[in-house]
Amino acid sequence: MKGFVFHGTGKSAWEEVPDPGIKDPTDVIVRVDAVTICGTDLHILKGDVPEVPSGTVLGHEAVGEIVETGSDVRTVRPGDRVLVSCITACGRCRFCREAAYGQCRGGGGWILGHLIDGTQAEYVRVPYADHSVHPLPGGLASQDAVLFADIFPTAYEVGVMNGAVRPGDTVAVVGAGPIGLAAILTAKLCSPERIIAVDLADSRLEAARRLGADAVVPVRDDPEQLVSDLTDGLGADVVIEAVGVPESFEMCTRMVRPGGHVANVGVHGRPATLHLEDLWIKNVTITTGLVDTSSTPTLLRMAASGRLPTMSLVTHTFSLDQMEEAYEVFAHAADTGALKIVLGEPPHDELAVPAA
Repeated sequence: MKGFVFHGTGKSAWEEVPDPGIKDPTDVIVRVDAVTICGTDLHILKGDVPEVPSGTVLGHEAVGEIVETGSDVRTVRPGDRVLVSCITACGRCRFCREAAYGQCRGGGGWILGHLIDGTQAEYVRVPYADHSVHPLPGGLASQDAVLFADIFPTAYEVGVMNGAVRPGDTVAVVGAGPIGLAAILTAKLCSPERIIAVDLADSRLEAARRLGADAVVPVRDDPEQLVSDLTDGLGADVVIEAVGVPESFEMCTRMVRPGGHVANVGVHGRPATLHLEDLWIKNVTITTGLVDTSSTPTLLRMAASGRLPTMSLVTHTFSLDQMEEAYEVFAHAADTGALKIVLGEPPHDELAVPAA
């Protein structure tokens, strides 16, 4: 088969790789029908995630069909259409028993496209399938469903839930990329008074406004002052960091009100300064986190019922063999306007009927 392989910092290729096979009785093999590219994949290519071995197939989000199961798999069978979660869960360790699957110590956590071969390929092996794939409602299109492998649960759990968004809150979302936009959509479920989106790119701010942000502000126009003006000088109740650079994190800590929450979602490759000389007296709560995906079944049900719009996030589609081109488009989002990219093939039950 072919897969998108990481060959060290700045080096990658769509190339022939060995077909995956069942290694453990809890494994499944999934034929990939839809996959997407994450900002974390770009961090890997930049060298920000040094534990990823050269030769690894990247990707940790997919929708596909089960083609083979190990002998201990009980909840899915060949032919089932499933969502492959970005987090793998053994289901037995202390953290899994607490639904903190991202911290799994039994061989799970974030392993796909990180410690083992991932989903940006024609087929993928998924360990601990009973806890790590989700059967999909028939009416949910693959391009919609794949967004619930990572960005929606990440935005909701690490941003909205960790940030303790409540009705009537002012929520500032710093970074209006896919995660930030998903944070806006899921924060709206908690009925905040207002949501303020901050970004460098006007195109992403326009997307934020379209998806429900009440105010948008480019970084060049002093977003800290806007937040202050809109809150009578108090600051935002919740600030969600969805970029992953020191400047954005430090901005978030200046925007938050006394007693407020800063929820860091961004993947950081460099140290950020924590200004405790200013924060120690403000009763500020700062949270970090890797998604657990415990919310995935709930979010999938909401998507199937039309409560969470998804396709408005997908700006570009490609076939799997256009993976390298898709990475170029996603890596230059400021120029291409890319938000979320989905790659895949037409459903296998669709036939091309020749013209009469």
